[in-house]
This record gives sequence, structure tokens and C-alpha cells, in this order.
Amino acid sequence: MMELILASQSPRRRQLLSTLGVDFSVKVADIDETPVAGETPEVCVDRLARGKADAVWHTLQDRLDKVVLAADTIVVVDQKILGKPRTREHAVHMLTQLSGRKHRVLTAVALQNETSQQCTIQTSEVSFATLAEDEILRYVATGEPDDKAGAYAIQGLAAAFVVSLTGSYSGVVGLPLYETRQLLRRFGIHTAI
Repeated sequence: MMELILASQSPRRRQLLSTLGVDFSVKVADIDETPVAGETPEVCVDRLARGKADAVWHTLQDRLDKVVLAADTIVVVDQKILGKPRTREHAVHMLTQLSGRKHRVLTAVALQNETSQQCTIQTSEVSFATLAEDEILRYVATGEPDDKAGAYAIQGLAAAFVVSLTGSYSGVVGLPLYETRQLLRRFGIHTAI
């Protein structure tokens, strides 16, 4: 039987993966998540997910019958990657860029075992309402944007900012369940449904 290891400290990814009814352990990947100059958002998110999977894979002493799952999520507006905010002021700047506009959310999921590494990218489009400055400031003051790509959590208070979503809700949260289920099956890990 294959042992699944989630290479993420994200409680949201743990919760989403749990909904698939699979057993897994958690081992945090420690990699540099800085985008490389000139790389497209697709190349960046793919590289980061694969890098996280590989980093955890190489920490395992016994790799037999093990599969590592890693993911990375980025928010993109005007082909510019909005990472996680460094400060509250940075979060305000990001949310101001997203206000009244559509943006893309890309989540890459990578699985790795002893013979293969595969990665898939799910892309969603999110449309935000036009936000007043005081709305942005109140939201940032809650602390919810901290450590979130694009400085918002669609599963939290920021749900009230979302006018529309085309794509995968779970992908925007951080782990697209359809794509994850397909990859798990390819690696011999069966989900509850």
C-alpha cells in the first residue's frame, strides 16, 4: 500500500486533501519561492510545486511505496505574480490592484514517487468587486490576508468581495480536488469516491 505525504504546512490543503478520504502524513517543504525573472506564471507555479515535492522526497530515508504530494498557488493580475504579502501595507497594495478587476489564480499540484514526477496546473478566474479604501483597510486589519497568495482567502471574509468565479473553488483555496484526485489515481492511491 502506498503511503502519501503532503509537502505543505497549509491547514487549508490538509483539510481539502482530507475530503478525498485518503490517509496522509505531513512534511513541510522548505524551498525558495521567489519567482525567477522572466518566467511566466505557469512556469513559476509548476517549478514551485515540483520543487516542493522534490525537496520533501529527498528528505525521506525510506522511499519505497511512498508518494509525495505538493502544491503551489499564485495570483496573477496583468501577467504579474502577486505572492504573499510581506507587510500589511503590501497587502493593501495587492488588494487595491485586485479591486474591481478580474485576476487568475493558478494552482499546480505535483506528485512524486521513486520512478516519476507529474504535475498539473489548474487555472481559475476570479472577479472582485470594487473595494473602497476603508473596506481594504478593515479586511487587512483582520490578519486574514497574511501568508495568503494575493493577500486574500476566498474561503474566509474575502468571499464577500468575489463577484464571480470561473474554474475551481478548491483550486483557489489551494488544492484543486478534481485534478488532485486524478493524479492520486495515476499513482495508485484510491480516494473515497
